Amino acid sequence: MKKEIVKKDKLNLRSFMPLIGFVVLVLIFAILTKGKIIQPRNLKLMLSQVYVLMIAATGVWMVMTVGGLDFSQGAILGLASIVFCEFSKYNIILGIILAILAGALMGAVNGLFHVKFKIASFIVTICTMYLFRGLCKFITTNGPIPASLNVLSLNQTWFKVLMTLIVLILGLVVIKYTRFGYDLKAIGAGEIAARFSGCRPDLLKFLVFVLAGAITGFASFINVIKVGSITGTAGSMLEIQLLISLVLGGMPINGGSKARFSNIIVGTLTYSVLEKSLPMVFSVSATQQLVKGIIFLIVVALTIDHESLKVIK
Repeated sequence: MKKEIVKKDKLNLRSFMPLIGFVVLVLIFAILTKGKIIQPRNLKLMLSQVYVLMIAATGVWMVMTVGGLDFSQGAILGLASIVFCEFSKYNIILGIILAILAGALMGAVNGLFHVKFKIASFIVTICTMYLFRGLCKFITTNGPIPASLNVLSLNQTWFKVLMTLIVLILGLVVIKYTRFGYDLKAIGAGEIAARFSGCRPDLLKFLVFVLAGAITGFASFINVIKVGSITGTAGSMLEIQLLISLVLGGMPINGGSKARFSNIIVGTLTYSVLEKSLPMVFSVSATQQLVKGIIFLIVVALTIDHESLKVIK
């Protein structure tokens, strides 16, 4: 009985570790920067970089919950941004819809090869990352692609916060209160058992890649309104940022029942704090990378669930 209580307490503590880590990091950098990091201007700058990351992380969270990995998200963002830019000149709403459809189509390619041909998700998405990124650079060979000038008027903090909240709330409702969310965690915990419980793992795994692509397609709209145009490097390294953010938020690498929707919010905010605070403390880029790596290792070591890694080689 005592062992069960101790184990339960450890699990509860572990679930709160990402949030505790986030608070500690904010306090440490607030002291090191003499309060600069929590000044309204710097907070606004920090948050301006987190919207796209948080929206895209919602889709990637679903992929990771079923035990998959998606390294093509940055390239998907880039191509979807190009689609939005081109069609926003006719109508902004049309541009958003087509960007979402373009993202969903690219996600469908990932899901099809992963499910139909039984290729590991990280291999499929690494391949499509090069494919989609190559298309981005080819299309933008002659220079940046501008969007409608009207999109710049949407670059308002309240608007970006609203769009992000809508995505998060819809995602939370679907994950927490529908059979779809339950089945995602069941597949991540054990695909064979999930199949016997009545869910269809192949169909759901295909759908999560489609959804992840569609959500990133929507994120491309938020990405474009910041500058009003897009280049071939748009979304570069986004996939790594997403993976690091979710892990920092306590997301189990192989998904399952221990995945929490809060991983998205805590993880992306933690990553954003690190990205914006380190240059204020260390002026040398190499030192920033070194400290960042050390912090990542410490946070992961404190929050990682070793039991969930028993199948990871």
